Amino acid sequence: MQRSFSQTMSELRRARGLSQRTAAADLNISQALLSHYENGAREPGLGFVCRACEYYSVSADYMLGLENEPTSEAVQIGELKKLVSDLKTVTENAEKFLKELE
Repeated sequence: MQRSFSQTMSELRRARGLSQRTAAADLNISQALLSHYENGAREPGLGFVCRACEYYSVSADYMLGLENEPTSEAVQIGELKKLVSDLKTVTENAEKFLKELE
């Protein structure tokens, strides 16, 4: 049986130890609206689904209950690209610092 969006949202929040209040604030919605999404009383729009996927670092297919694995290869590649970019920034800053010490 497939998971529903509402089940997935609730499971992801609880697995991360977040309160509804915290998750709702981070997602820029009210706690009441998040509660409606989590109990299936309301369905979100595409914009919110995208924000929630980014917030929980999961693929849309996982969020919508179409996949059993939380991240797709595309999400993993995106995370790797961000790590490489961050590493480049750290390296550049370290090089500048070392030049200042000379």
